[in-house]
Amino acid sequence: MQNLNTVVSEKRINLTGISLIAALAGFIFGFDTVVISGANLPIKELWNTSPLFHGFFIMSMALWGTVIGAIFGGFPTEKFGRKKVLLSVGILFSLSTIGTALATNPYSFSFFRFIGGLGIGISSVVAPIYISEISTPANRGKLTGMYQFNIVFGLLIAYISNYFLKGFDGANDWRWMLGVMIIPSLVYALLVIFVPESPRWLVMKNREGEAEEIITRLGINHPKEEVQTIANHIREQMKRKKSSLFIPRYKRILWLAFFIAFFNQWSGINFILYYAPEILERSGLAARDSLMNSILLGGINIIFTFLGLYLIDKLGRKKLLIIGSFGYIISLVMVAWSFYTHAGSMVLLVFLLLFCASHAIGQGTVIWVFISEIFPTGIRAKGQSFGASIHWVFAALITLITPVFLDSERGVFRENPWPIFAFFAFMMVLQLIWVLLKVPETRGISLEALSKKLIPDK
Repeated sequence: MQNLNTVVSEKRINLTGISLIAALAGFIFGFDTVVISGANLPIKELWNTSPLFHGFFIMSMALWGTVIGAIFGGFPTEKFGRKKVLLSVGILFSLSTIGTALATNPYSFSFFRFIGGLGIGISSVVAPIYISEISTPANRGKLTGMYQFNIVFGLLIAYISNYFLKGFDGANDWRWMLGVMIIPSLVYALLVIFVPESPRWLVMKNREGEAEEIITRLGINHPKEEVQTIANHIREQMKRKKSSLFIPRYKRILWLAFFIAFFNQWSGINFILYYAPEILERSGLAARDSLMNSILLGGINIIFTFLGLYLIDKLGRKKLLIIGSFGYIISLVMVAWSFYTHAGSMVLLVFLLLFCASHAIGQGTVIWVFISEIFPTGIRAKGQSFGASIHWVFAALITLITPVFLDSERGVFRENPWPIFAFFAFMMVLQLIWVLLKVPETRGISLEALSKKLIPDK
């Protein structure tokens, strides 16, 4: 009778399955981002906080946690391994869910929202890295992109969950809206226990035997040769002081990570998703059914993210960014025109839907895949942390300055916000130029070969 450990070690690992488990962090990320919208007004009325306190501590505290988690998430990912950090994300999400649902004052609520934000920020570092490192060149884009798909799926489910839980327990509805996230958080944490460690991280830690076993179980051809290729690549990086991120050799990939994250936020995606009801209300639509409009935007996001995942390994990252850029420009120009000419709520909604579709099939699908694959193994965690932190810093900045422009009483464009959308359209013209001139195609190339392509020898 075979030894149980031998049987377990020989069991084939389902690559899609473990990628989906890691990507579930994105679902909780998306759910947590939107679920607060249902608790916004009840909490404000319950604790009677000032507008400044409510905006900073209640609504944006998770976002600040996200920034911190993204900035510092690379260190534990590199030191302790991808699997342990994935598990810690599940624990942080679970603690945040329980703490916010049972909070008795705004201070404890803010603390646990911050804890959840840390989980989001760290997950945006470790989950794309993990999936990119266990996948093959042929399916890396689709599998890593599942993280983004789960984000938008989480957004949609949160809208629907809030809809059904409204009126469930009167004044305590908001606690149920937040508390229901304990289900996916615990499921995710339990499932992560059964995923293997990243073989590339194991090689980096001189555990090549374990890495070879996992690569064999993943069904990758010639596991010994694969481990040797990874090891040789890591040794080359070590000879060149691979632990340092901000050196001239990495200038190109740092700028690529910076600009894809920069343009992602200056498309206005968070501005539109977070303030969609208010934007639509300016045209008279949201007053009738803002929740259903939000669900509609979320549904379009899901459909076109799924299409983007289907195409990312067929057309490539660069082509999707080009398609998305053209969609951005057309939709944002037309949204600005709709406001400028008072074209009507239905016209505005159509172009907002086009905007969401353009984001989903382009930047939304590509960003986490692209950042996770352009950095070499030795600095991948630090590089992903850099790209994710740029993304979240600009997300926080745009969220904070929005009231300055949109506030109904003192906003610069309170009468008509068309210049905001015209500005976002201009930024997307700049993105299109950048993509055409500077962005390389990364489809179908191994992570090691990609590093050699993007990073100069000297």
